Amino acid sequence: MRPKLATLAAAACLALHVFIVPATPAAQLNLPALGEAESDSLSIDDERKLGDQIMREILPDPAVIDDPVLYQYLMSVFVPLHEAALRRGNISPEQEEKLAWQPFLVLDPEFNAFALPGGYMGVNLGMIAAAGSRDEMASVLGHELSHITQRHIARSMVANKHQSMVSMAAMLIGLLMSVKSRNSDVPMAVITSGQAAMATGQLTFSRQMEAEADAFGQDVMTDAGFAPSGMAAMFGRLEDASRLNDSNQYPWLRSHPLTIERIAAARLRARQGAPQDPRFSHITEHSLMRARSRALMDTSEVALRRMQSQARLNVPLNDAERLGTLYGGALASIELGDPAAATAMIASAQDLMVQHAALVAQQDREAAGAPHVAADSDGVAPNPPQQVVVTPQLYPIEPEVARDFALLRVEEAVGKHSAPEISAAVAALGNDRSRPALMARAQAAIARAAARDPTAGVALQQSLESLQTWVAEHPGDVLAWTLLAQCAEPLGQKLRAIRAEAEAHAAQGDLLGAIDRLRAGQKLTRVGHLDFVEASIIDSRLRDLMAERRALGRDLHDADHP
Repeated sequence: MRPKLATLAAAACLALHVFIVPATPAAQLNLPALGEAESDSLSIDDERKLGDQIMREILPDPAVIDDPVLYQYLMSVFVPLHEAALRRGNISPEQEEKLAWQPFLVLDPEFNAFALPGGYMGVNLGMIAAAGSRDEMASVLGHELSHITQRHIARSMVANKHQSMVSMAAMLIGLLMSVKSRNSDVPMAVITSGQAAMATGQLTFSRQMEAEADAFGQDVMTDAGFAPSGMAAMFGRLEDASRLNDSNQYPWLRSHPLTIERIAAARLRARQGAPQDPRFSHITEHSLMRARSRALMDTSEVALRRMQSQARLNVPLNDAERLGTLYGGALASIELGDPAAATAMIASAQDLMVQHAALVAQQDREAAGAPHVAADSDGVAPNPPQQVVVTPQLYPIEPEVARDFALLRVEEAVGKHSAPEISAAVAALGNDRSRPALMARAQAAIARAAARDPTAGVALQQSLESLQTWVAEHPGDVLAWTLLAQCAEPLGQKLRAIRAEAEAHAAQGDLLGAIDRLRAGQKLTRVGHLDFVEASIIDSRLRDLMAERRALGRDLHDADHP
């Protein structure tokens, strides 16, 4: 499972990028303009088709996960970067319209993120867990985003004029599938055969592309409000890892080799960059999401017990680190089936947040009431001030942190299978209309129904209606369609459940699975389960998906036989 996606990352970097980095300033790069023939030989439409084909193969893999809380955090970093790239003109109108601009989470502990054709970007949980701050994480995403915006993948592919779109996809997908043999020689044999020549031919381009991605990525992250020092800090962290032998845990180091010049250039740009916008200092929430990544990517009892023990130690950390440790310990306790420990840790976190808020309020009052000492004509205060003990500046805890703990309480209550506690936890979410809250309410309603709560029907119906509204605007949301099906089933809405299952398959790119479910819905209408509205939608969607499947087959044939 995990090696499959790791191989995809390696393949994408080796076959598309082969990143080796010189000390070339971005201003001196001799890359073709986006409109020149060399990049145009792979159109944006073709690049998107290639990316879609690759995503259809990997989205069903269990290593591609959709954790609503962690994904929203990922998007809170990615969206400002995307918007900044648009403002800077790094993204052309055609790119904005036709590319996916879709990151996805990979259940892999290795430090890695990778760009794919068509505007897709894979982000390993190990990268989020290892990044020391949101700014460091933004530096990696900004770098990979710049590979997409500057069309480095298209430029690399056209370096070999005979490499068709389908054969490129076949190479990547073949590497994906071959890793199932768990024979490390198989993927390497694929790479070092006919594809090695293509990779070698792209070497010069890749050196320039890597330097360009550094420069563009750091400019974009700075414009997005992140600290430009985040890239230099991340390079420093990776430099330490490379000196200590990364033990195969840092594939980003191998696909993006570090040089002294590259690190120095990042640090120089950081000193020249604009100061960080404090509105984007989400360091506190980052500590929670680091802990969540660790708990999700290693669910072994040993790892979860370790997180639980760390939370119980109550070591003298700063408040951000302590909240992250308590969050991770509570999540680990839920996974371990230890609800009492989870409850205690969440309560400790809530107490800490109250105490921190009180200290911030006191600090603000003292700052507002501090006396002003006027200087005399020589610019010297008349009475030299006494020695003052300087205390660290405290900042308010972000609202996102309280929201994350409220969502964690829902997970805790669902784990207890206690309908009253589930209801109370959902009520505590208030009017939160975010995607994680929407999914949490649906999961809570399903859990209440499973616990035979006689009032669960109302919650199921409310979630079903909310999810139906959501998927009307976000038809590619696999998790939303899946939960919609699970809400409809206990309400006796069998056809709606089947159609939602079909849409979940379609959103993953599994057209055959979607068609199969829709045909099952058609059969159900013939034995008396007739809902005229749903039956009509099923008939229409079945025709659409079958036409899409035929068109896809034609496109693949045409691309492989130009």
